[in-house]
Amino acid sequence: MNDAKQQRLDLSPSSAFAGVLFAVHAAAAGCILTTLTGFSGLLVAALALALGGTAAWDRALLRGRRSPRAIEIASSGEARVVLANGASVPVRAVGGIGVTRHWVALASGSLTHRSALVTTGMLGPAAARSLRLWSLWGRTRGAAAGAGRQPG
Repeated sequence: MNDAKQQRLDLSPSSAFAGVLFAVHAAAAGCILTTLTGFSGLLVAALALALGGTAAWDRALLRGRRSPRAIEIASSGEARVVLANGASVPVRAVGGIGVTRHWVALASGSLTHRSALVTTGMLGPAAARSLRLWSLWGRTRGAAAGAGRQPG
């Protein structure tokens, strides 16, 4: 497939997103410790911290076997998230708050596949803009530019 038919947006790790994920889970662990006492409270809080570390490792630092590595957008408007293990998952844009200048939320079509949150630090400015355009309008910058041309 050539670049005119498909656009590939390679993701890079985001330490800021990893820090936010871990901080939110640490806050949850703190809340658990204030409400649950004894061994069960410590265990559940430790599990919350472990979940935060795992989420940061997989979703923000992109180091897991099924971590998202790239987003491929076809000229037809269909998008796929390419995972580290080589598999790809079809995704769609989440409307409303799912698209801002800071992030783009992508949902998979089924319950068995994973969704993805792409933050500002994971893409360069041009690639992030292209992803936001696709998320809002269903087409990329190149497809939008060619759509309004008159034959000549």
